[in-house]
Amino acid sequence: MFANSVDATSGVTTRVLGIDPGLTRCGFAVIDGRGPGSATAVSMGVIRTPKTDPLPQRLGALRTEFTALIAEFQPDAVAVEQVFFQVNVRTAMSVGQASGLALAEAALAGCEVIQYTPNQVKDAVAGWGGAGKEQVQKMVQARLKLTTLPKPADAADAAALALCHLAMSPIGRSLRQAASS
Repeated sequence: MFANSVDATSGVTTRVLGIDPGLTRCGFAVIDGRGPGSATAVSMGVIRTPKTDPLPQRLGALRTEFTALIAEFQPDAVAVEQVFFQVNVRTAMSVGQASGLALAEAALAGCEVIQYTPNQVKDAVAGWGGAGKEQVQKMVQARLKLTTLPKPADAADAAALALCHLAMSPIGRSLRQAASS
């Protein structure tokens, strides 16, 4: 079920930056796909902004971090979790703002930009769209051959987004090619 995104004709590695957007904690992961059944973690972490800072400064800090991540790792694609549903409107707004920044910075850098819903990510990584956070963390650990469970959960979620894209991008590429024929 899981396959990495590799150009079959040239064997080129695909580098994906996964972003689990958030204003206070924004997870990121850089994953390389090098062939069927193989993915490597390059970097994982969390960008944090102080809750006490004004919103414009927090968004500015996130933008600076996104720009730096893209410049440092030069991803081919950026996969961002789609804001799908939030009970708390305030949380949904801040996640949406962080998501918009990530999408815009990736597009301006010339990266392929794609969004996945949480259920798509869980299905691609854990085999079930209703998988819990711990299941996703364990599958990320297994797929990336990590010695410990990836933490914090925001970084693991970002890695799951990148892994989802590596699994889904060959399908998306085939559909785009079929539509343009």
